[in-house]
Amino acid sequence: METQKAESRLTPRLVDALYVEAMLLADEARAYFDEHGKDDREQLAPMLRVGFSCESLKVTTRLMHVIAWLLTRRAVESGELNETQGRHPSRRLGHAVESDTTLVSQLPEDAQALIVSSIDLYDRVKRIDSGMEPTESPAHSLMRRLRASL
Repeated sequence: METQKAESRLTPRLVDALYVEAMLLADEARAYFDEHGKDDREQLAPMLRVGFSCESLKVTTRLMHVIAWLLTRRAVESGELNETQGRHPSRRLGHAVESDTTLVSQLPEDAQALIVSSIDLYDRVKRIDSGMEPTESPAHSLMRRLRASL
């Protein structure tokens, strides 16, 4: 099945690498948006300041969804959860609101870099998560339809 292919590509080593990347990016985002980026934000026009704050929340949300998903995968790998529990909809990658590219292009470079990095990481994990959805092979689909037509 296609799910088995996705699972075979998702090794503990890949999960660990993604987890480290997510945690480092979360730390960078916290440091920037909570500390270093305050000066950048204060130099923006009032509406851009609001956009800056919204984008910082989107970055945080993306990263928290990724980290939660990776922790679930670790729990499956360690046997704390079985694969069925790990694929439960409540444990799938959460939805993250997309960033406004026009707004992002007007933000300071450091903010843009964090936003783009969080989108990239989220999109990579989303592709992995999507590949874990059980899909029926074409042969099984044909057999099921043939049985149904009898």
